[in-house]
Amino acid sequence: MHEAGNGAELEAAIVENPIDLVTLDLRLGSEDGLALARKIRSIRDIPIIIVSAKSDELDRIVGLEPGADDYIAKPFNLREVLARVRAVLRRHDRAAIQNLTECSSVRFGKWTLNLVARTLSSDEGEEVPLTGAEFDLLKIFTERPGRSLSRATLIDLLKGCDATPFDRSIDTLIARVRKKIESDVNQPVYIKTVRGTGYVFSTRVDRP
Repeated sequence: MHEAGNGAELEAAIVENPIDLVTLDLRLGSEDGLALARKIRSIRDIPIIIVSAKSDELDRIVGLEPGADDYIAKPFNLREVLARVRAVLRRHDRAAIQNLTECSSVRFGKWTLNLVARTLSSDEGEEVPLTGAEFDLLKIFTERPGRSLSRATLIDLLKGCDATPFDRSIDTLIARVRKKIESDVNQPVYIKTVRGTGYVFSTRVDRP
């Protein structure tokens, strides 16, 4: 979890870290919280929950207009906040997967992942052979860019793709995929390790 006391700190945290969701207090001194919400959206597609002491209907409508996913009025119950966070993350995840299934391919960096042919090719026209598990792993990552995924989560998601990884075998699978897409496996650009957590697909994914 990361904390930010102003807009500049928040922008830096979003750019430098795998952020799953932002809770944004509209009272940021002289800064315009609504403008900051719009700026967050322009940087990365991250769910936003606005927190404010203003609770009337008009304030809620104005707060949701910049593209926020939910609005919580103070004072609030912590359990309610946690429930809303989980609900927003579920909706965001489903929407990302739905958008992906409507596309025949996705692009990241110099790579194109064809979701129909299950192939990976570079901008230079080089096609890189993938095993079924390697393709499934890349597809899972491109469905969730910027999301920190634990080994357990990746294993569960891969099981849904008919793969059968176990425990640390996920690290071996990650290493194999890195060798195929990274220029330098010691300084990965796409699949980065999140210490103590798992992995994150740390790059923009475009859906043509």
